[in-house]
Amino acid sequence: MRRSLFIALALLALPLGSAFAQTRDVAGSKDYPGIGRFSGSSITGYQVKDFDRSPLQAAPFKDGKATDERKPEGRVTRIAYRTPPGPSIIEVSRNYESQLEKAGFETLTRCDTDDCGGIPFSEAIDNLPAPQMWIDGFNFHYYAGRKAEGGRETYATVVVSKNNDDVTAQLIVTQVGEIANKMVDAAAMAKGLGEKGHIALYGIYFDTDKAVLKPESKPTLDEIAKLLRGQPQLNVVIVGHTDSQGTYDYNMDLSRRRAEAIAAELVKSFQIAKTRLRTAGVGFLAPVGSNANEDGRALNRRVELVAP
Repeated sequence: MRRSLFIALALLALPLGSAFAQTRDVAGSKDYPGIGRFSGSSITGYQVKDFDRSPLQAAPFKDGKATDERKPEGRVTRIAYRTPPGPSIIEVSRNYESQLEKAGFETLTRCDTDDCGGIPFSEAIDNLPAPQMWIDGFNFHYYAGRKAEGGRETYATVVVSKNNDDVTAQLIVTQVGEIANKMVDAAAMAKGLGEKGHIALYGIYFDTDKAVLKPESKPTLDEIAKLLRGQPQLNVVIVGHTDSQGTYDYNMDLSRRRAEAIAAELVKSFQIAKTRLRTAGVGFLAPVGSNANEDGRALNRRVELVAP
């Protein structure tokens, strides 16, 4: 009993990062194709946005201010890693930089803490929130690169730092592109339901791995409510769909919870009768594109209205 108590107290005395070091990747995450990860690392944060902006610094700061800040927009992938004690910040950084150079990226800038501009520079870095990613403003290395291929421009940044003795790293890749018009109005919804019995919606947004509606979803929710108010006898099934990243059970549950969140919002904020809405989640069981590539997976991440 005393030995068990001693071990428990010893664990509580350890720094937070060491006592609870993550050894498994977060659910639904994966390495960026062609880049990979530093040996022994685990993914602590993962986010993919079909359209977003990711500011980057193409040059060090001067007098505490940016000298070449760029704000590319398009498909943004953010991946944070944690590596157990052992390697140095510069070793991890150089490995990522080597992989990016092999992938065709040209260096815009690479710098260490003071050369970058210190804390003001670190505060301007686009990063996932703690505890997914930790950046020590007194000890970090930064890289930014650009690739132009096949008429498409892509930017990549890597920041490597430390949390206690663990090395933290974050890779962000932005594929520059125009925003897709994902708005479907009430008339188009009515037409789709009448002709095909279902309509796919891409204007409803959730954070990765979450079932909480984002404010950007309101225009599409407005149109769903307009549709239902205009046809008082119409009942619909709200069906959530995912891509194939992650396990079967995980995606089935996530797609169901997202459908339920939409129904709850229609009832709460738009006064749509609950009895007119049914929900279901089918995960990745009804793809409309190939899950072998990003374009296909983007098509598969959707919500559908179905006429019973």
